[in-house]
Amino acid sequence: MSKWFVVVLMSCSFSCFAVDDTVDCDNVSSTMGINYCASMTLEAAKVELNRYLEASLEHNAADPELIESIKVAQKGWQTYANAHCDAIYTKWRDGTVRGVMSITCHTRLTEQRTHEIWRSFLTYMDGAPPILPEPKE
Repeated sequence: MSKWFVVVLMSCSFSCFAVDDTVDCDNVSSTMGINYCASMTLEAAKVELNRYLEASLEHNAADPELIESIKVAQKGWQTYANAHCDAIYTKWRDGTVRGVMSITCHTRLTEQRTHEIWRSFLTYMDGAPPILPEPKE
């Protein structure tokens, strides 16, 4: 089969699995809908993580060594989160719940990481107001 034919076929196949953006995530019952809603929650958590990470880098810009350490830690955390949530996916590999279990794992770890960045790099020991409000954990 031609490479282009496979690409076109795959594109058509993926469109069959698309979920309407009007899914009511409070009343979803299909696996695709549940995964879609979980993915939207994960995306929001990633946006929040990036906001706190960027603020921590900006706030500590005068300390290049700290900036580099934060970046190294973030890379390490991403490696850990992917490996851990891949293990969750493997645990549930025989069921349709595997997708939402993995996505939920990523969301939980992302929210925890956001909170840890806030606590470690955006707060003060003397009780002064933090750079950003405390995120949910």
